[in-house]
Amino acid sequence: MKPLKIIAVIGLLAVMPVISAQQFPLYSQYMMNGFLLNPSYAGSDYYTTFGLTVREQWLSLPDAPSTYAAAFQTRILNDSYITKSTAVRKKIDRPTKGGRVGVGGYLFSDHNGIMHRTGLQLAYAYHLSLGIEQQLSFGLSLSAYQYFVDINGALMPDDVQDELLNSYDQVVYIPDANFGVSYQTRRYYAGFAMTNLFRGALMIGNGGENGRSELGHYFLTGGIRFYPGVDWIIEPSVMLKSSDMVFKSFQVDLTGRVYYKDDYWLGLSYRTGDAVILLAGLKVDRFYLGYAFDFTLSEIRSYTYGTHELTFLARFGDNPRRYRWINKY
Repeated sequence: MKPLKIIAVIGLLAVMPVISAQQFPLYSQYMMNGFLLNPSYAGSDYYTTFGLTVREQWLSLPDAPSTYAAAFQTRILNDSYITKSTAVRKKIDRPTKGGRVGVGGYLFSDHNGIMHRTGLQLAYAYHLSLGIEQQLSFGLSLSAYQYFVDINGALMPDDVQDELLNSYDQVVYIPDANFGVSYQTRRYYAGFAMTNLFRGALMIGNGGENGRSELGHYFLTGGIRFYPGVDWIIEPSVMLKSSDMVFKSFQVDLTGRVYYKDDYWLGLSYRTGDAVILLAGLKVDRFYLGYAFDFTLSEIRSYTYGTHELTFLARFGDNPRRYRWINKY
């Protein structure tokens, strides 16, 4: 593998002056990971949620991409859930007054061959009630992350002294921001998010001459729920992804999921030009476990048998929810 790594590094460095990293974390279970892509989902369902996501892409391929994320989100409530005494023998449960502010954050680590990205993102969301069973949300997140190129792990000892390789910085620190908006009702939902608003300098090397070269990414999501029976929900959804290089990076995820009693679900997804995805999950009490397996369709399928993605969520809080119909999982 050493000769292959050397070729990869030289090729990467050769084009660094004219490109920036376009690798944004990819999630097959974007329905469960909405907050990771769109900050407006922070606290949208009033619960306090902790989540872990692990994605191992292109199994059996050395140095294949992998993503790890640990997330937290909650709604800041005006009052706690209280019981008020109106008489000696009578008590009335009064619902929580829902605050409009949601907050959240997550730590992430992406590995893509010799490229490593590690960082933190903090999100603020503001939620507006538009009437019965309608909610409009806006979100903004600030992030800081580090890009690191592991050249030493890819080269032979004699190559470490190469003048070309050593003329490039191996570490870059980037601050950035993301924006999102979403709308939800009992039957349907939609959201739009923009990342990398600052278009920070990402090029590894010639640090003093770097301009704003990082690409922005765009995510448009939507879905609708059908209730064919008391215990069943059918939910088709779509996600459109693109970047500043619209015609070279446009991609669509088409997904259909079936829920039984909100405790079990199965689904199938198609990502244009990339994969067919099998989805499955279950809920036990306040814990949710989702699994996705991507069957690769691109030319790289000759070298890998697919991609694993595992998501675990723990959701806490027992307030009566003015929005019981919001179920993002």
